[in-house]
Amino acid sequence: MHTLFSTAIEAALCAGVEIMRIYESEDIKISTKEDSSPVTQADIAASTCIEHKLAQTHIPILCEETTHAPFSIRKTWKMLWIVDPLDGTKDFIEKNGEFTVNIALVSEGTPLFGVIYIPVYDTLYFGGPNHGAYMLSQCSLRLESFDYNRIKQISTVLPVVVPCNSTIIVASRSFYDKDTEEFIQSMLNKHTEYSIKHIGSSLKFLEVASGKAHMYPRKSHIHEWDIAAGHAITQGAGCSVTTIDTLSPIAFNTDSLLCPGFIVKR
Repeated sequence: MHTLFSTAIEAALCAGVEIMRIYESEDIKISTKEDSSPVTQADIAASTCIEHKLAQTHIPILCEETTHAPFSIRKTWKMLWIVDPLDGTKDFIEKNGEFTVNIALVSEGTPLFGVIYIPVYDTLYFGGPNHGAYMLSQCSLRLESFDYNRIKQISTVLPVVVPCNSTIIVASRSFYDKDTEEFIQSMLNKHTEYSIKHIGSSLKFLEVASGKAHMYPRKSHIHEWDIAAGHAITQGAGCSVTTIDTLSPIAFNTDSLLCPGFIVKR
């Protein structure tokens, strides 16, 4: 299993190199997908890099930017990779640094292990249920190989305790829907010690996993590739991740590829 984890980490860092090459250029080409969301050549370059690396594992890949196998085929997969090669494309276009590479290994509908890489900060988060959760900064300088046990040894165990006088709720910067806003506002009205922080992409999961934030609620649906890696890492860091209305487990590799509203809590 550790070989799979190492391959996922290597794939995420490879994608990060491609993303930064384009991010630092003055030639970002933007087009629009069928769902009206933006896509750039960085999304495609990162996707190609990740799929090339993960193909070595002979495990099926479900990637946002490539054609998805029909559910009649996917439902036979006992294990698969769920990938968002560039989570936070809008943030990438705006050049605010709040975008990530997300890779998750999912078995029987449950994320086992996740990798989230923040290219701008060269920082890696990884882990999963029964595997713990870790953070490694300055990856390019510190990684001498992709030996998983070695990577764990030089990484920081999550959560990192951060003293805080208030309960911090994280929410999306770009997709702050009305139902989520009302849900959070109701908590802010009841608890004066609560505060809210808006941040992009899967960084919201990392804020909770690291201990910098206490809660990440979202009422609206979201695609599986947006949260699978964060789901695994936050659980590895001792957090709970459930549907927001019934507090039930979240299933992955579903027919719709959509997850219901959810809440991450420390």
